[in-house]
Amino acid sequence: MSWDAWIVFALFWLVFVTTPGPNAVNCITNGMTLGFRRALVGVLAILTQAALFLGLSALGVTALIAASPAAFTVAKLLGAAFLIYLGVRGWIMAKRPVAVDSRPASSVYLRALAIATINPKSVAGYLAAFSQFVQPDVPIWSQMGVIVPTALTLTALSYTGFTALGAGIGRAALGAVFNVWVRRVMGACFIVYGLLLGSAATPGRT
Repeated sequence: MSWDAWIVFALFWLVFVTTPGPNAVNCITNGMTLGFRRALVGVLAILTQAALFLGLSALGVTALIAASPAAFTVAKLLGAAFLIYLGVRGWIMAKRPVAVDSRPASSVYLRALAIATINPKSVAGYLAAFSQFVQPDVPIWSQMGVIVPTALTLTALSYTGFTALGAGIGRAALGAVFNVWVRRVMGACFIVYGLLLGSAATPGRT
């Protein structure tokens, strides 16, 4: 990958991971309820998903998934239901006093991994990255040596930032009316993302 191509890829990926979506909302929510350090487990889960999808994209698996309407439909409906459930639960729980979340790290990790994996933005983003930036006449694994570190670094910085934002909001609004509305907004975002996911078209199709 040339220097110019790397710059373009890095800018694309920066926009990709900083555009607010389910992962960002989950990181903000985790930061609010868990505190910054404990919430970083969620960022680790997102990085796990990113590494997995990068590998699958290199092997062409994500393209095969996107090309299968049946598989995509089942996955998107399950994902939509999960996000809507999280949103409704978050809205209902918003009135309860904020307390330190006692969930074990494994629960935080698995929830974040599930949210990251079912996000159709991920499939579309990885397909776009590999269709636009990978050169077919260059060995794929030599290109991955540049793509993977760049993507994972930008992903880590972005979602660590969202987590820090949530932790800051949690400290500033703890026990305040504002906190209830912030948590309701987070819940509403999950519901909206779930509805959008349920109505999403297969990536690469119209």
